[in-house]
Parts: sequence; C-alpha cells; structure tokens
Amino acid sequence: MDLSVVFLGTGGSVPSARRATACVLIRSGGSRILVDAGEGAQRQMINSTGLVQVDDIYITHFHADHYLGLPGLLKTYDLLERRAPLRIVGPVGLHALFEALRRIFGKLRYGIELIELAPGDAIEHEGFEMRGFAVEHRMAALGYAYVEPERPGRFDVDAARGLGIMDARDFGRLQRGETISVNGSDVRPDQVMGEPRQGRKIVITGDTAPCEMTRVAAHAAQLLVHDGTFAVEESTRAAETGHSTARDAAQLAADAEVGMLAIVHVSSRYNVSKVLGEAREAFPETVAPRDFDLVEIPFPERGEPHLVPEGARQRPEPQAEPVPVPDD
Repeated sequence: MDLSVVFLGTGGSVPSARRATACVLIRSGGSRILVDAGEGAQRQMINSTGLVQVDDIYITHFHADHYLGLPGLLKTYDLLERRAPLRIVGPVGLHALFEALRRIFGKLRYGIELIELAPGDAIEHEGFEMRGFAVEHRMAALGYAYVEPERPGRFDVDAARGLGIMDARDFGRLQRGETISVNGSDVRPDQVMGEPRQGRKIVITGDTAPCEMTRVAAHAAQLLVHDGTFAVEESTRAAETGHSTARDAAQLAADAEVGMLAIVHVSSRYNVSKVLGEAREAFPETVAPRDFDLVEIPFPERGEPHLVPEGARQRPEPQAEPVPVPDD
C-alpha cells in the first residue's frame, strides 16, 4: 500500500507569499486524511494535487490558523455535489466550533459526523488507525499518530516444500495463520513464516512544546512532523507560548528514534535554513518541507522515507468531472 504525506501548508501562524498555514494530507492507499485545514486549504490543493475529496479531517486544536480553511472547503464540496459523508475529528470543543462555523458555510447536502476525541482514543480506518495523544499548547490540543498493524512475516516456500507441502492452497492457509496436516503430521505457521514485520507510523503534533507524550507516541515512527516555530535564541518565548524550537524538536526526534523529522510552523521572522541548521545539529535526518513537497514512506524493510520536492504537483489526485455550479 502506497503511503505519502503531502505538505499543503508549512508556515507559522501568519501566512506568507510562499507558505500557507497548517495543512497536511496523508495519502494511504485509497484513503485521504487531512490533518488541520488552515486558511486557503482548498486553494493549496487546487494549486498542487487538485481538489482532494478527503475522507476525514483531523483538527489538532482550535487556533484559527489550523481551521480557517474548513468553511470554504466544506462549501466547495457542497457546490461540487459531494454526497459521501465527511468525518471531522478534534479535541473537546469541536461541536461548539461547528455551531459557530455553520453561520458561514450554511446547510450542506452531505452528512457531517463530528467526533470529539479524548487523548488515548483511536479511530479505525481500513489498514490503519489514527490515535490521539495530548500535546502541550496553550489550550486543549491533540497530536495524531497514523499507525499500521504488524504484517505477517515472509513465507518461506523452500521450508514449506521441505515439509512436504506442495499445494498452493495450503501455502495460503499457513499464511492466514492456520495449522495444516501433511502426511499425518501438523505443520504450524511458525515453521514456514518469518518474524512479523513492522507496520508504518506517522506522527503529526500540531502546535506544541516538546513533551513526553509526543516522544512516546513517536517512538520508532518513520516520520515525525513537529512544531519548529522558534530558533534557539528564543527558547524562553517558545516555552511561554507552548511552541518548540526546531532544535528541541530535533532532540525529541533523536530520543524517539524516528526515521525522519519534518519541522513545520516555522515563524516567518526566520530564514528557514537557520532553524533547519540548528535542528540538524541534534538530528541530521531533519527536513523543512516547503508547501507542495511530499514525503514518501515505504515499508521499513524497503527503505527510508524520502522527501520529494514539489511532489504534490508531480503526483496529482484523480479529478472527478466538473459539476456546473450557479454563479454568485
């Protein structure tokens, strides 16, 4: 199953000419999961992947730069005659937020399911789950971990044949965990299957100070997307505002033994290369994605995650036929 992360908005609280506010898209097989929807989220899609019909939207917290893109996106889906229901997940307070937002986007012709997630809760998807965990910001806030289950080990065909198994149907039964009988003797799956193989993990923190819950949630993740708002010189301000320096995010990534760190939400007061250099002193496998960059995440045994500059534009989404919409 293909897995990639598209960076639609990588900037800080104030958008700039080159960086939009928080918005990350997880593409997992046929599933599309949006984490945060900052101002202009749908425009960022249109300028790169094309307008994505996401299945779920996860909001990390209720600062405006993480949700202001929601009303426009929801209304555009309605104008394009979306019919599939949309699930929106966030911390406690999501229902109250939507009561206010409904005055903006009005009535929708597709269903909206709102879920207020508690830290430690998880939502099942096909082939993975999204787990919420508490982060440290100035309000109730969640990070999210995309987690795939372990996969069966590799099937050893030579070992199976050495035990007298020749029927491919028996190969399949063993791979499904069944014990079979061959010439009056039982053959167990562990006799022909390798060790279980690790699934993939992506962790997205939203805005946060470095914290122990993130370190635990991110342990051995292939990709950690972490707040890197400040340079080291403003460590005190980072702590006061519930944000991280890029260097502290990198130290956390090293402690959590992740494969790659992507720092986002860098304040527009900095040249990004400055904070990236500070981060790489603690964790060399740090990147600072630009808007429309993409990180591909293969299965662990097939290699490390890698950054594809402008990857979102190179690998757009299939687009449905346009639906005529009324003029304003």
